[in-house]
This record gives sequence, C-alpha cells and structure tokens, in this order.
Amino acid sequence: MPLLFEPLTLRGITLKNRIGTSPMCQYSSVDGFANDWHLVHLGSRAVGGSGLVICEATAVSPEGRITADDLGIWKDSHIDFLSRITRFMEDHGTVPGIQLAHAGRKASHQSPWKGGQPLVPTAPGGWQTLAPSAAGFHPGDPTPAQMSLADIQKVVEDFRAGAVRAVKAGFKVFEIHGAHGYLLHEFLSPLSNSRDDSYGGTFENRVRILREIVAAVRESIGEDLPLFVRISATDWVEGGWDLSDSVALVKILVSEGVDLVDCSSAGNDPRQQIAVGPLFQVPFAEAIRKQTGMPTAAVGLIQTAQEAEEILASGKADLVLMARQMLRDPYFPMHAAFELGASTHWPVQYERAKLKHR
Repeated sequence: MPLLFEPLTLRGITLKNRIGTSPMCQYSSVDGFANDWHLVHLGSRAVGGSGLVICEATAVSPEGRITADDLGIWKDSHIDFLSRITRFMEDHGTVPGIQLAHAGRKASHQSPWKGGQPLVPTAPGGWQTLAPSAAGFHPGDPTPAQMSLADIQKVVEDFRAGAVRAVKAGFKVFEIHGAHGYLLHEFLSPLSNSRDDSYGGTFENRVRILREIVAAVRESIGEDLPLFVRISATDWVEGGWDLSDSVALVKILVSEGVDLVDCSSAGNDPRQQIAVGPLFQVPFAEAIRKQTGMPTAAVGLIQTAQEAEEILASGKADLVLMARQMLRDPYFPMHAAFELGASTHWPVQYERAKLKHR
C-alpha cells in the first residue's frame, strides 16, 4: 500500500489517507454564514476522497475577517449550517477540519475579485484593524490600532469561544492560523511586533499569545481531538522570523497539546524574496519534523501523486495538504490511488465510472 493511502491516527481521530484539502478562502459569505457554495465546495472534496478537508480561515470575530465576505464562527447562529457541512463530509468518510483565524492588520480588505484593496474604517465594508503594533503591511495602508492587553485577552477568548462552537458544529480537527502575516504571525515576527511589554521584544514574549491560544483551544476541544497550528516557517526577509525560530517554537508546542504543524511560509512583509517552485515549502516540514519530533504537514505547489508519495516515503512529512491542485481536481485522491496502484473507496453513485487497474 502506498504511504499516501495509509491511515493516519492523531489522538482519537483516524484519517483514512494522508491527503488533505488545505483551507482556501472562498470570500462567499454574508455576515460570516456558510451557505450552499461552502457545502458544495467542501463536500465535493469529501466525495473526491480527501482524508481530511479543512474549512477555510474562519474568523473568530468580525474584526478578524480578511474581508466582509469571510466565513465566521463568532456567534452561535453560525453553527447550524456548518453542522450540515460536517455531517455531509463525515457521511462520505472524510474528517472535517476547521482553521480558526484572525487577520490582524491584513483585515478590512475588499475580496480579490472586487479589487483586493485595503479599506479604511470609514469606507463601506471597512473597519478598524488590530495588530501588535501600529504599522500597516504596506506603506500607506490604513494604520492598525496597537492592541491593548485587554484586546489581546479578548482575542484569546474569541479563539476559545470559536473552538467551542466548532466542536458543536461537528468539526474533528482544529487548526490555529499562525501564518501568512495574519495576527498571530504578526506577533511572532520582529518585523511586525515592536512592542515593549510582555507580548513583544524577546522570542518568549512574541510567542506568548500563540501559546495562550493553544492552551485555550486545547481546553475547549478536549483531549481526544487533534490540534494543528499553521505557521509561516520563514518570513523570507533578513532579520525576520526564520526556520530556527520555527524550530524553537515547535519544540515548545510539542509539549503544549499541539499534534501537528502545518508548514507554510511568508506573507508578513512585502520585502519578502521567495524562492517559489514545485515543492518549495516541503524542506520546512522536513526540517521541523526531524529537529523536533513533531508530525508535520507539507504544502506548496504539490501537484502529482508521485510527488505526494515521495514526500511521505522519504520522511519529509506525515500529511500532504493540497490547495490549488484540489481546486483543479476535487477527485485527485481517486486519481492518485489509480496511479499508485492503491485501492480507495468510491461513492456508490460513481462506481460505474470507477477507474480500473489493468
């Protein structure tokens, strides 16, 4: 059996294979509510055979949205439709996951197909953004408000409450978004965190809010459900957060209730110089796994069954998460099984079209 189709057990949850669908923003919500688009988008990846499907960055507060069109989990009324989606995914053998998020200074933007521009608080659809320090992502961007200690504790509690709602909605895997220049990454990196209090300055202070959120979410979801953290392993900027910082952070998270680290990179500084290419982020997952013992997920321009299998077979990661390829082909796992000579479940409705090995 190819490793790609071996089960993966994390705490009390077993993924039927090691192919996951990454969280991908759809910018298709009104007031944070999921709708038929999300049901079909996420459900089709479940029907297609992904062992894990992670719902897009889901805001734990209204001000934590990237855009006014983002999915949310800041109020109880969001639970009902999300429950419909998780039931559908589980009915088709997929574990439903959710990424809990706060966009920080990268909030209050237009959706990409509306221009993608940052919005000042007084603009239609705009609001005051929050950040560790009062500096925008780009020069000239609206200035975020530097968070007070009370603001920081509110964010921790927002993540806690979002996790409670996510459990009620039926999610079984929970990912804290600490990457891509959003709020928690902003705290981690010295490029975006110039605070001089207990949440800034030293490495220990800059990682404090993430540690507090990990503790809050772990308490909320209990001991049987897996907790992931997505990080940007490097800022790709001199003097910024780098792989050595990520390794040091993950060594802490190993003993604090985190079960897997999802290894992405960049997104926190427009000066970033990224060596983009096929599998360009896989070395981060490999290094963190080898240096910390933490299970990792590999991401980043992984497009073929052979690439995914090699990542696992060579010990570079424990899980492969795919985004663009899943948009192009929701049935990638079925096709990958055929290519690698593995057996996998097809929905009975699709059996007549099942690919057969010769």
